[in-house]
Amino acid sequence: MFIGNKEFDTASHTYIMGILNVTPDSFSDGGDFRALDNALKHTEEMIKDGADIIDVGGESTRPGYHMISDEEEMERVVPVIESIKKEFDIPVSLDTYKSAVAKAGIAAGADLINDIWGLKYDPKMAAVIAKANLPCCLMHNRKEPNYTDFLKDVVNDLKETVLLAKKAGIGEDKMILDPGVGFGKTYEHNLQIIRSVEVLKELGYPILLGTSRKSVIGLTLDVPAKERVAGTVATTVLGVMKGCAFVRVHDVKENAQAVKMTEAILNS
Repeated sequence: MFIGNKEFDTASHTYIMGILNVTPDSFSDGGDFRALDNALKHTEEMIKDGADIIDVGGESTRPGYHMISDEEEMERVVPVIESIKKEFDIPVSLDTYKSAVAKAGIAAGADLINDIWGLKYDPKMAAVIAKANLPCCLMHNRKEPNYTDFLKDVVNDLKETVLLAKKAGIGEDKMILDPGVGFGKTYEHNLQIIRSVEVLKELGYPILLGTSRKSVIGLTLDVPAKERVAGTVATTVLGVMKGCAFVRVHDVKENAQAVKMTEAILNS
């Protein structure tokens, strides 16, 4: 799979997607990287620590988040994407579920669209991605955590997402699926989907696991967001063992080392 000008061997390696929140209210690093020079400094650090992709987000999607206008989101992400593409040779992902923001981000140089609503929020999103011929990461999400058969329902929801993508003309080789840890799920659901993330493999696409510093870790360990590195690393190790192609993390160095160590053991 190609993302930007880089080829990703999603069948035999787990890649690191480093999180760059340019939001004032993100749950774990709110406001830390809003200024452009801070964002670039942090990007450089993440690349040095082993990031393979930088995921830029302009609107916090934490529980109870405040939705912002398309214009405000564009103002936050466009300059950052442009600057990263100018300064560094690394694929850039844009974390948005709004087609207008995706369009602006693609014009700025984004190489991948990361949609937390799996194309189901904005009916124009799939067409925007297809037209740009870009890869996308499509996440499982629900407004309410009401399920009949949890794992089966998650797979079926993602089948609907894949169908939307295909209908719009998004290529088979352009899709990554994300089980959506922390979105439309209870604490127990989150543990269950991490434990059984390989069920998504039946759909035939690379899997991205995003658990970094999330509440499932906070609730289990009873620690605040900035102290959830060890908990995140534990989920990353599990993700590697279960064949996830990507992990999306805040703490790149620790998780990159965990991936390297786990792969060394598995491949020995």
